[in-house]
This record gives sequence, structure tokens and C-alpha cells, in this order.
Amino acid sequence: MNKLSSRRKFLKTTAAASAAVAAGAAGVNSLAPGIWPEKMVFEPNQSYWAKSQAAANPPLRQDLEADVAIIGGGFTGLSSAYYIRQNQPAKKVVVLEARGCGNGASGRNGAMVLTMTADRFMQFSADPAIDKRIYDLTVENIRQLHALSTASGIDCELETNGALEVFNTKADLEAGKAYVEKARKLGMDVEVWDKQRTYEALGTRLYEGAFLDRQCGQVHPMKLVQVFKAAAQKAGAEIYENTAVARVEEGNTIRLHTAAGHTVTAKSLVLASNAYTSRLGFFRNGIVPIFNYVGITPALSDAQIAEVGWRSRLPFSDSRTIVTYLGLTRDNRIHIGGGKANYSFNDGLQQRLDAGQAFRNLRSELARIFPSTASLEFETTWSGAVDCSLDFSSSVGRWRDNIYYGIGYCGHGVNLTSLFGRIIADFEAGREQQWNDLPFVNHRFLYVPNEPFRWVGAQAALAYYRMSG
Repeated sequence: MNKLSSRRKFLKTTAAASAAVAAGAAGVNSLAPGIWPEKMVFEPNQSYWAKSQAAANPPLRQDLEADVAIIGGGFTGLSSAYYIRQNQPAKKVVVLEARGCGNGASGRNGAMVLTMTADRFMQFSADPAIDKRIYDLTVENIRQLHALSTASGIDCELETNGALEVFNTKADLEAGKAYVEKARKLGMDVEVWDKQRTYEALGTRLYEGAFLDRQCGQVHPMKLVQVFKAAAQKAGAEIYENTAVARVEEGNTIRLHTAAGHTVTAKSLVLASNAYTSRLGFFRNGIVPIFNYVGITPALSDAQIAEVGWRSRLPFSDSRTIVTYLGLTRDNRIHIGGGKANYSFNDGLQQRLDAGQAFRNLRSELARIFPSTASLEFETTWSGAVDCSLDFSSSVGRWRDNIYYGIGYCGHGVNLTSLFGRIIADFEAGREQQWNDLPFVNHRFLYVPNEPFRWVGAQAALAYYRMSG
């Protein structure tokens, strides 16, 4: 079974387990948000990437009015600000970031730049023509990232030499071959490698083969945040950091109330807050924040890298149910993420007490893949929440007449977020017609019940997820 099918089974199991329990206790389900209110907590980013975080802008210190207010200073929020100002330079656009730009998933991820959406990666839908259009859009968006990086003068270490999905079983390899045969007929720049070629590229004999998408790659995530922050500010957007929004008043005029007691009044609102969005009362029953973990080694010498054998330097993820992904930085640091995923009661977004075991598991997995790294310790470890939907789909569009959003990236956000920023900008300008036929535009997520049923379903599904991997 390939990775995507396994993920889907996991998510369907989550939905079935939690919904079945909730159906028998609808009253508790409806009262749960009041019984267990979600905490507004923003842990600082302690990732390796955070060392390159730009100096924070001053916080908001007064009430103000804007045409467009954006909650969240990550890829979605900053790209939306940039593209809205590009479309409509007369509009006043304000970005409110709870801590520093890139503090959330944009500055904590595994650095892979992928094509497609998560629900269609290596998986054709009933409409291959739409799949090809999504592929082309995401490939073209990667070119936009290159162009923005060049224009900003900030080298975000974007390398698009390709990325691999390695096959753990022969069945996965055969499924990959079938996919590539169809994909190449549609003009996708993909291929399958056999066991020997995979070994020559990666230096490990663990895998039966690999799927290569030549349009994918890797990046330094926080330097890409810098690119979008610089572009948004140059375009005229105002960015306020260390400015958490505590409450949203919807209406023809939107009022945002900050934790410091100031008010932002705006004609339009963009929700770009990823796994934190439910804290403001949006998508509580559509998105499940799943905790993920990453570790990175010290910089290795050229001799150590030669011993590892990672000749291609291509980033890769595996095809197991419990996904592991690896990358290699320009200065020879190996980073590995994924593995055991967790869900905390009431959508907890603080690092879990058992995180140490998750990092030890990653360390053991790295040594299994590359035995020569067995004596290495991680220089830095970090964790963060991935905004997952039950059908592993993403969604972008209009929540209400004057509220727009992009969410549910499910691991494909490094590239997809800024494509969604472009779409949000067109929606806000009333030019959404060109996007309306895409399946992720105004996509409705499968229903996720409230606590405690959400926790019951998530734990049952995660237990299955781990055993089947």
C-alpha cells in the first residue's frame, strides 16, 4: 500500500472512530467548546531555521483602520499581503503576527518544496486533466519563488534539482511505476528509479526504488519567510509582530481585538493562521493539528558526507505509513523529520512532555538509514503542528463575504501556501472566476467532532497508523 493510501485510511479511521462516538452524545459535542476552550498559546520557534529569522517589527501600539487585515505572518499571510498589494496598490494591508514572522509552521518544517496537493501527490483522481493542471500550477509557483528570491536579493537556498519518494516495499515500487507511466503521458516531469540507482543517489540500500519529481526541491524555510516579508513590505503592506489577535468580530466591518487591547477595523480579513486558526473560532471542526518532530545534525565534513554516500543531495521521504523525510543543507547538516505523530487533547499546540522519545526515535531512524551517522547527536531538535484535514485535502477561498482563508496544507505547505496567497488576492479583488473549477477552492472539509470525541478518534487512528507502519 502506498503512503497516500495509508494516510487516507488513517484519516478515514479517525473520522469514523470520533464521529461514531460523538453521534451518541450530541449534547456533549455541542457544549464541548465551552467546557474545554482552546488556549491561545504561541511557543517560540526553536528550530535550526529560526537562527535566520529576521529582526521583528514593532508591535501594534494603537488602534487603526485598514482595507485588509491579515492574521498570521507565515507564508500564507505574507504572500497574501504581497499579492493583494500587487493587485490593488491603493489598499491599506495590515499583517498581524502573534510572535515573529515564521514562528509557526512556515519556519519549522522539513524544507521540502513539493508539487501537487497532498491528496493528489502520486495519486490520480477521477479527472487526470485537473490533476495535471494542479501539477502545472504548483510547478509554475516554484518558478515564482525563484523570481521573488532573486528580486529581493535574499538567497533562500532554493534548489529545484528534484525530490524523491523512496519505496519501502516492492508493492510500493510497482504502484510507483504505474503512476509514472500515466503521469509521463500527461507531460509530468517524473520517473522511477530502481534499487541500484536509488542506492547510488542516496547511499543506502534500504529501499526498493524511488519516485523522482524533477520539479521539486528544497529551501531554507526561514530565509523564504524573509523573502516574502521583504516583498510584502516593499509592496507597501504594514507588518506588526508580537501582536496576537485574541478575538474577531465578524460583520460588514470586521474588528480584530488584540491581546494588548488594541483594535484593527478592516473591510476584509484573511485567515492565515494555519493550525492556530481554531483559536479564533474558525475551522474547529475541519482541521486536526498533528504534532510533528524534526532533528538536525551539526555540519558534517565533506569526508563524512562522502562516507554517508548521499551523492545526489536530493531530499527524500519514504513510502511507509509513518512517514519519515530527510534533507541536506548547503553546509552539510542532515535533518530528519516525521516518524511518530501525536495529537494532544483539545488541539494542544505546546510541545508534548514525551517529545524526547520522539527525537530519540528519529535519531535511531537516521542511524538505520545511514549507519555512519550512528555516533552523531542532533545539534537542534524542534516540533510543531501540521494542519491536517480528514480527507488530506487543502482549502482556499471565502469563509464569509469578506473573510478569506488558506488552510489544510497537510505537509505540502512550503509551496502551496504562496499559490494560495495568489488565489486569496484574486478572491479579495473579486477576480476568483479563473480558480473556481479547482477542487481545493472553497473545499468543504469532512466534519471533525469536538472534544473529547476528537481525542478518542485521533488516538484510535494514530494507534492503527503506527501499527500498520
